[in-house]
Formats: sequence, C-alpha cells, structure tokens
Amino acid sequence: MKWKPTSAQRKALLCLFLSGAIFITWGSIIALTSYSGMGAFKAVFYGARSLMQHSDPYNPAVLQRAYEADGGRYSPDPAAAFLFRRAMLVCVNLPTSMLLIAPLALLPLKMASLFWLALNAAGLLLAALLIWGVAESHALKASTFLICILLLNCELVFGLGNLAGIVVSLCVIAAWCFLEKRFEYAGVLCLAISLVIKPHDSALVWFYFLLAGGICRTRALQTAVVAAALAVPAVLWVSHVSPQWMLELRANLAVLSAHGSVNDPGPDSLTFHSADYVISLQSVFSLFRDDSRFYNLASYLISGSLLVAGAIRVLKSRFTKENAWIALAAIAALSMLPVYHRGYDAKILLLTVPACSLLWATDARLKWAAGLLTAFALICTADIPSTILLTIMNGLKIGTASIFGKILTVIVFHPAPLVLLATGVFYLWIYFRRTAESS
Repeated sequence: MKWKPTSAQRKALLCLFLSGAIFITWGSIIALTSYSGMGAFKAVFYGARSLMQHSDPYNPAVLQRAYEADGGRYSPDPAAAFLFRRAMLVCVNLPTSMLLIAPLALLPLKMASLFWLALNAAGLLLAALLIWGVAESHALKASTFLICILLLNCELVFGLGNLAGIVVSLCVIAAWCFLEKRFEYAGVLCLAISLVIKPHDSALVWFYFLLAGGICRTRALQTAVVAAALAVPAVLWVSHVSPQWMLELRANLAVLSAHGSVNDPGPDSLTFHSADYVISLQSVFSLFRDDSRFYNLASYLISGSLLVAGAIRVLKSRFTKENAWIALAAIAALSMLPVYHRGYDAKILLLTVPACSLLWATDARLKWAAGLLTAFALICTADIPSTILLTIMNGLKIGTASIFGKILTVIVFHPAPLVLLATGVFYLWIYFRRTAESS
C-alpha cells in the first residue's frame, strides 16, 4: 500500500531535508576549504594507501610523507599545523577500517573525499528518516524537532570526514532493521561494518541485541560472524606488512592520550577549550583531580555499574519492541561515558528519539522530562551550541584553578557528560519501571 503523507508530515519532512541541506552545505565548505578539512578521513585514506604500497601505516612519519608526496598542505599557522600533524596524520584506525577504505584509496584524494562525503550524507539522512518514521507516529512535532537539532549540528563529523558518521549511521540503520523486522540481513551487514570500524561506538548496541534473546540474539550472532569475516583478512594483511602493528597502534594511542595531548580529557588538553572536547565522564573528574588512574576508575565504576544493572534487567525481562527502543535510548547516552568519545560520536543519540516520542504520547507525567532531557542531550553535544559556549568561556577567561571555575566549567561550558549521564539514568529508570512486571 502506497504511503500518502499528510500535510503535517510533508511539512515535517521538509524541515528534515532543509536541516540536512544546511549541514551538508556547511560541512562541505569545511571539508573542501579548510586546511583541517577531511582530516580524519585523510588519516585512514593514507593509511590504506600506505598498506597497498607495503609501507607501515602506523608509523606517523610514513603517513606524513604520503600526505606531502600527494601535495598535502599545512596551515600557515604553526600551532594549527602542529595540531593537524599530531591529531590527524597519526593512524589509530583498526586494520578493518583500512581494508574497507582501500577501494577509495585507489582514487585521487579529492575524488575519494567526494565519495566519502556522499556516503556520510546519505547515511546520516537515511538513519534520520528511518528513526523519524518510527517516532512520528507517536509524536510528530517532537520527533521532527529533535531530529532537526541533530541534523543541524553534523558539520564537524561531515567536514572532518570522521568515521563516526558512517559508524553511527550504520548502527542506527541496523537497530531499525532488527526492531522493525525489515531488511534484517542488510541490518546484520550494517552492524558488522559499524563494529569493525569503531567498536566503542556500536558494541553496546550489539551487546543489547545479544542479551535480548530470540531473533535479536540470532541477528547479533550473525553480526559477529560477518564482523569476524571482515576482521580476519584485514588483520592478516596488516600483519604481513607491519608485524608490529599492535605495538605501534598502542604507542600512537598513548601519544594522543598523553597529558596535554589531543585526546587528554583533562583541562590541559589541546582540545579542552574547543567545541570538539572529550564528552566522556573523564573530562568531568579530571577537573577535580587530573590523574588518569583516578578519573578512569571513577568513570568505569559509575558507567559500569549502570550498564551492568541494565544488562541484568534485560536478561530477566520479556522483550517488546517498545521496551527495546527505551533500552537503546539508555544505551546511546550511557555508552558515551566510560571511554573516550567526542561530540561526533554522540550522533548515536538518534536512538533516543523513538523512546522520547513514545513517552511523549503515552505518559503525560513524564513527557516533558523525556523531551527536555533528550533535547538537552542533543544540544549539549551539538557543534553550534558547543562552539558558542566555548567562545564565551574563552572570552571570559574562565579558569579551572578554583573550585568555582571547575563547577562553572562542568555545568555551563562542558555540560555534555553530566547531561548524558542524566539522560541515560532517566531512560534506564523508565526501562526498569516498564519491565518490572515481566521480570
């Protein structure tokens, strides 16, 4: 039966496509005109090309030579050039990422970049439309508003060509396929690709389906088989070219995560005063004690206890599609907290929209709590609001030496981790409440 959208649905779709057009246009300008444009894609692109030339992609010097030999330019600003070399031209991608990018590495960089931009745009828009299709039947205006917020703030993931754009899109599409019971084998392939590129973005979603039982467990196991089939040849290929690749990968990660470096969550990080700051709980605890042993342990304990409690409840509860969307909303928020994530990884918050819309339509007492928390989570991890807040912070020269400065930074200027924690706890509580009888 052919779907005939109502007038309100047509207006909502127009808003979604306009939001998509804005992020594609703005992101394309960043990607094609900025010195740092497509920086994340360049790392995996030249890594794959180095492998194809039997060179070690995990050696930063090899990557920089490949970039410069291809006519790559650096910013005339020495600090920006240093940051680009330190953050972008260091390979921390898994072998499977380079295997999947290898066909694009056969092309010139500009053409490969255009293909990658098209894939990112198509993936994000498709994921957004699928989630909108689930949510709009419960709350058309609320779901359209939330998804428009997300789409309007995809400039960084699009402009930098970060792998998170594809990873999140594929993960969201797979969840839709499994729960709506449509194109399920395509969902298996999507989730497998997502897992082997950036497992810390989609592993908890996969784990939920594994615990949920029934056909969902079958799909999760099929996903694991496909992921292994992709990973084994990639690891063999990289191991043949670079036998020490695991040690080199660890060394690259250690350099980027060192105190004061790019991925350091603490206040001395190179990106702490930028919109692209780390949104895991480590960035909160590091303000009060900048010691990795302290802030890592605190983050693991808080996030881990919540996730373990949720996993136990999933095992004991009867599966329903509505409860599954609520569980995925909790997972989407909480998965950002225990380990390194940035704002572009938080686009997985698309998975919170169906749960929010369901509560908006069925629970008058909780509809505003769900709507406000979900909206705040999307806004606090969004590119434009983060840029505005950090510009204000830098202009006011808010320091983090005093307790007042620390609290102000956490609550006002770096609110994402605490808002994500509150959102995850809220949806986890809703999941516990709804499954209390069946458990």
